[in-house]
Amino acid sequence: MKILILNGSPRKNGKISRLLHTAEKALLEKGDSVTFIDVSSIIFKPCVGCMACRSKGSCILPQDDAHSIAEEIKNCDGIIAGSPVYWGNINGQLKCLFDRLVASMMGESKLGLPLPLHKGKKAVIITSCTTPFPFNILAAQTTKAEKALKEILGYSGFKITRKIRLAGTKGMKEVPESALKKARKCVKVF
Repeated sequence: MKILILNGSPRKNGKISRLLHTAEKALLEKGDSVTFIDVSSIIFKPCVGCMACRSKGSCILPQDDAHSIAEEIKNCDGIIAGSPVYWGNINGQLKCLFDRLVASMMGESKLGLPLPLHKGKKAVIITSCTTPFPFNILAAQTTKAEKALKEILGYSGFKITRKIRLAGTKGMKEVPESALKKARKCVKVF
């Protein structure tokens, strides 16, 4: 299987990055093909809201890394999207990328309803936040970030098969083994 991993964390050695690299290693050991993208390391312009992609089927902005990732998404069998929670949502760089990828993720009916382009593909969502459990849920920190990713991936046709939450990361030196174990189990999803 061909799996795309989108790392929304700007921290190369942060908790999200470690969880995603753990999943990547397990997938590679299983024999899957994996493309790992650090969203903070790519270069792309933000969506300008021209809406031309809706009728053209692709973004009309000059060629950049967002176009390459659009191709990766079209060709993948599954996706793992990871993001730290910023203000109860996914981080801005990942959101900005998904805004640019609308045309490669979903079509649109004449009534403006989303038409998923990736039916049958699976997805995993991984989030981390400094707010400790259960307050990450009660204050809707983690759940709002998950909802944003679920909406983006779900309307695109991806079936969310697993969610991994790491709460209470403030001052946490190492990712707990229990979270790493969950990341390794992503191989069972694909």
